[in-house]
Amino acid sequence: MNESKPLGLYIHIPFCRQKCGYCDFYSLSGSEERMDAYCKALLAHLTETAPQAAKHSVDTVYFGGGTPSLLGEKRLREILKCIDKRYHVTKDAEITLEANPDSAGDWRALRALRKAGFNRISLGMQSADDAELREIGRVHSMDQVRQAVDAARKARFDNLSLDLIYGLPGETDERWEHDLRQAVALGVEHISAYHLTYEEGTPLYRMLQAHRVDEVDEDSSVRFFTTLMDTLSAAGYEHYEISNFCKPGLHSRHNTSYWQGIPYLGCGPSAHSFDTRSREWNIASLEKYISAIGEKNRCYEKEELSPTTRYNECVMTSLRTRQGIDLPTLEARFGQSLSDYCNTMAAPYLRSGKLELQNDYLRLTREGIFVSDGIISDLMFVEE
Repeated sequence: MNESKPLGLYIHIPFCRQKCGYCDFYSLSGSEERMDAYCKALLAHLTETAPQAAKHSVDTVYFGGGTPSLLGEKRLREILKCIDKRYHVTKDAEITLEANPDSAGDWRALRALRKAGFNRISLGMQSADDAELREIGRVHSMDQVRQAVDAARKARFDNLSLDLIYGLPGETDERWEHDLRQAVALGVEHISAYHLTYEEGTPLYRMLQAHRVDEVDEDSSVRFFTTLMDTLSAAGYEHYEISNFCKPGLHSRHNTSYWQGIPYLGCGPSAHSFDTRSREWNIASLEKYISAIGEKNRCYEKEELSPTTRYNECVMTSLRTRQGIDLPTLEARFGQSLSDYCNTMAAPYLRSGKLELQNDYLRLTREGIFVSDGIISDLMFVEE
């Protein structure tokens, strides 16, 4: 085993009690029989894939979805046991379970998962307003969020994260401020907050097209984001990535590995894998995934990444983080030409105060965060 080669492991659990109005992730309802069949295939996939990770140490494992907690304690423990047996999982690995609040209120079940090795829970709070939660298709209440946090604490989880969405239909400054106050009051270690995007094919997108809801205007979005930064900063959270905030030292190690270009393996339908030079993704069909794994002929697509594509992805992910772009590493990885291009394109933003250079790291200033999409776009290289 080579400890110098970290690897992330992503496990996609595609089952949901109900599809949310804004969600375009691959998910579906799950009977007990369907979940059993899926777990059997997933365990086979993990076993089949393990040799690819032989020279790596797995230091983050992330169960995402869907709603992974719907699988239940027994199946989750079985999957984690397989990972521990087949992979070189580090002793201090971050092992995260996504959960909806309505499926995470049993502290005894959470305690069993804590003993099995899970040490971080990410709860989909989204909003503190019950009426708003119903409007976007969520099946939990704010009381269930509080109950889930209490249950997790009782089960001895000391690393909890909440997901929030802002810019929802009819969002007001007062409602967003209320959401943030409620989230802060729960005392969690990490908060992710994302602006609503209307993804084609989702119920909310169809409502937008039918003029049944309206997108929030740009001025409101800027105010909401300013409120987000100010409120969480005042509450002691570090703004370490555009959409992510944490108490000191408690950032999401798994997501940070994505932004740092660390390889990862994805298991499950629609899950992606990345080896620094190529990306592959499994078929987004539970039935076809189960069938293909059973035939030992996993169904997936693969894309080889050109140096330019890898440079652009590095710029995009790095500049979203508080750390920023490591310029010497950028030059070492992609050569003098692309390094010079980055510096040339960054120069106007350095002069205007939207970028800053500190200890060879190029990063956004607070002013620059508000126009980050444009800055990132300008620093990315477009081939003729």
